[in-house]
Parts: sequence; structure tokens; C-alpha cells
Amino acid sequence: MLKGLKMGMPEDRVILLQNVTVKYRAPEERIGTFKEYMIRALQRKVRYKEFLALDQINMDIQKGETLGIIGRNGAGKSTLLKVISRVLVPTEGRVWIKGRISPLLELGAGFHPELTGRENVFLNGTLLGHPMREVEDAMDAIIDFAEIGAFIEAPLRTYSSGMVARLGFAVATAWIPEILILDEVLSVGDEAFRQKCETRMETFHSGGTTSFVVSHSMDTVAALCSRVMWLDHGRMRSVGDPQTVIADYRAGAG
Repeated sequence: MLKGLKMGMPEDRVILLQNVTVKYRAPEERIGTFKEYMIRALQRKVRYKEFLALDQINMDIQKGETLGIIGRNGAGKSTLLKVISRVLVPTEGRVWIKGRISPLLELGAGFHPELTGRENVFLNGTLLGHPMREVEDAMDAIIDFAEIGAFIEAPLRTYSSGMVARLGFAVATAWIPEILILDEVLSVGDEAFRQKCETRMETFHSGGTTSFVVSHSMDTVAALCSRVMWLDHGRMRSVGDPQTVIADYRAGAG
């Protein structure tokens, strides 16, 4: 049950972030080898500095919304997606989620390079919670959408990064997801395939799927997203209408 409903959160909200903070620790000095690090750690000579990957993020997301997340490298975009995907537990704050998540956080996530494309479809599909029979029934459609052809029987290590991205996207979107998370996946592949992906996402949006899109392509964000969040050094600088936030980002980051 979504605990946030007890707090008076409207029924059409599927995600609530409350004061979400993620802190990381890193050694203050550069240590050349793992052996040297362990020796100095045992001697208590390693000094650490903390930095905030996310700093007090508050956000609620409606059912069917497509939220774009923009910002420079290191702004905290991928960290936020990992928190929403339950891959990472925040240091502080709370996260409420209602619905099953289909994350596509990075190229090849959940894939094994020595398995064939077909075997990886079964592996990834079951990791997403689908029975083997459902994956088998969807196999032809997945292969067709990914435009893999005969390579489906080849080991994944023989694929280009674009082929891996196409197959990953095809598996993650073979079934209508409740919550879809895409981290820079739409930046890989040719223009025709990106258009096909965008068309599928628009169909999902019409059907009530809630989506998160991280992309350095402002054109992609503007085309797909109903709202945009600008992250800067872990802080939420702005959130709102795509054109307005993108313009603010370009002016502030330029």
C-alpha cells in the first residue's frame, strides 16, 4: 500500500519523494592501489569527505505523467532514478511508490555478455517479473521491434552498443509498464529507431504509464515530457513546463 495516501496524497499520484537525500563518502587523497587503501584504512589514516548526490528532493508524480530530468553530468540524475527504481536507498528522506517499475537505467543492465540475445530476453523478462510463457509469447514482437534479426541467436558480446540498447528497450517496453524509467537510452540508435521509441512512449502515456526520461537531448525531452525537472549539484533548481525549464537550464548552464 502506498503510505503516502494516508498523508492525504491524491489517488492519481503514483510517486512521492519527501526530503530525499543521498550522501556519498570519498577519500580526501588519491590512493594508488587497493592494497595501499586497505593498509591505510586499518591504520585509520584514511580521511573522507562527504558530498551530496541528492539534497532534499521533494516531488510528487501523477499517474500517466512523463517527467524529464535534465542537468549536467554529476547533477544527480542517475542517482535519483536509482532511488526511484529501489536500486539505491536514500541516506535521508522517504519514497512512496505505487506500481511496478520497469527500469532501463543503463545499456545492457540485466544482460549477460556470454548469453545469446534470445537467452538475454528470457533473463531480462523474468527479472522484470514476467513468467517464461509470457516472455515466449512476446519474443517475436521483441525481436521485430529491436530490429535484431539473426543476431538474436548470437552472444550479446558481439552486439554494438546500439543493438544492446534496442534490445533492452524492446524488452522493457514489450508489456505496458506502470512506471517506465529510461536513462539516456533514447540517445543511442539512428533517427528512425528513436522515432519508433518515442511513438511507443506516446502510446504508453495515453494508456496511463508514468515515465521518467533522462536525456541530454533537449529536443527529446521537449517532445516527450509533460513536465521537466532541472537538477544541479543534487539540488532541484526548477520544475515545470518543459519549454520554460529547458530555457532556464540553457541560460543557467550555458
